Amino acid sequence: MHPHDEPRIGHLESTTRRHFLSQAGMGLGSIALSTLMQNESQAAPPSTNPLAARSPHFAAKAKRVIYLHMTGSPPHLDMLDYKPELVKRDGQDCPDEFLKGKRFAFTSGVPKLLGTPRKFKQQGEGGVWLSDALPNLARVADELCVVNSMTTDQFNHAPAELLLYTGSPRSGRPSLGSWVTYGLGSENENLPGFVVLISSGVQPNGGKNSFGSGFLPSVFQGVQCRSKGDPVLFASDPKGMDRELRRLSLDALRRLNEIQAKELAHPETLTRIAQYELAFRMQTAVPEVMDISQEPKEVLETYGAKPGEANLANNCLLARRLVEAGVRYVQLFDWGWDFHGTGAGTGLTSGLTNKCATMDKPVTALIEDLKQRGLLDDTLIVWGGEFGRTPFREGRTAKSKVLGRDHYPDCYTMMMAGGGVKGGFTHGSSDELGFSVAENTVHVHDMQATIMHLLGFDHEKLTFRFQGRDYRLTDVQGDVVKEIVA
Repeated sequence: MHPHDEPRIGHLESTTRRHFLSQAGMGLGSIALSTLMQNESQAAPPSTNPLAARSPHFAAKAKRVIYLHMTGSPPHLDMLDYKPELVKRDGQDCPDEFLKGKRFAFTSGVPKLLGTPRKFKQQGEGGVWLSDALPNLARVADELCVVNSMTTDQFNHAPAELLLYTGSPRSGRPSLGSWVTYGLGSENENLPGFVVLISSGVQPNGGKNSFGSGFLPSVFQGVQCRSKGDPVLFASDPKGMDRELRRLSLDALRRLNEIQAKELAHPETLTRIAQYELAFRMQTAVPEVMDISQEPKEVLETYGAKPGEANLANNCLLARRLVEAGVRYVQLFDWGWDFHGTGAGTGLTSGLTNKCATMDKPVTALIEDLKQRGLLDDTLIVWGGEFGRTPFREGRTAKSKVLGRDHYPDCYTMMMAGGGVKGGFTHGSSDELGFSVAENTVHVHDMQATIMHLLGFDHEKLTFRFQGRDYRLTDVQGDVVKEIVA
């Protein structure tokens, strides 16, 4: 499906005769192919609004996504994947077969196995394993779908995060949220289709590429909003300009852009028109939806939210308000989950307890709030990091009293809830020490394919033609994990 195929004929209008003739052998065929493809397009939006709501390939289980990214990657073996054998062998030398041919970010030699210092218990009717670092999530255990067999190709933060969100470890590809809004558009013409919220004061490891539009029209990139100060930078009217004057200036710009669009047929011109109009409407709509002080006191307390602050609790509440208002995809990035144990704050005892306290309560509240409002069934919540953590102690802190783990791509855990996934369900497993996937491997491309499937898309058919070939989120890989679909 090509909802927004690049305008080849418009490009030819601005091409010199010499250039045209030099490529005429393939160029004429391309024109014919382009015409056929445009006739077959199933989801071409009106040119005046590239974010107009569109239908997916088939009936969707989820209409929207809230993706909670724990930047740095949480220690899954201390939160979600219980390994009693690893606890039993705590302090032993790591077996050589698990080290051969492996590269680790900060560990060399023969590290010591590290059993979790946390206490685990099965929760809910489904018996989902949760550690004592997550006391609140235990209340919603039967809403959780835990995938203990995730794997990725990258062991450094930025490339792993880019692979997770764009399908490539290198910058330049569209992010997951951009693909979703490219395929589905937005349900609210006054709000962006894709909103990004960042807590802990740090941008994601992949930078803005983790929520960028890559080679898709830039109207599909994530719009970063703030829970403190003006929600969107530079959206306010300049001093001395009232709404009427702003409207007149935008009308003049629109007419000029329409002339250019007619002459050159460049997609970014249409994007510019749409973004100016959206920004004008956002000036009224965004401050209202971002004002969590309108929420009842008991709701604020349930999330642990405090109006005016920039934290994960506020952003979880904002995520609920945004999807309730029709935003298609909300991406939350929360920095501070890189548990190397280089200090007390990144240790697996008090450090993990304190960090989980900032996440466990608001994420649980978000799930309960969406369910109470009848939104959980068609809102997909995804939680996780860019990779996992080692089953052994991190090399730099081997002699420290603070326990920590190194980066680990081979096996880790993600959680999902709502949006058509099985609740109270655990999919896949790692081996008894947590070094490799024992059954039902889920690569990051498989997770991407599954998210798109839940939204009603065949991931192999949601494509965009760029530099002579069709691209998709999952590149040339990815299979839907049907076992987790309700």
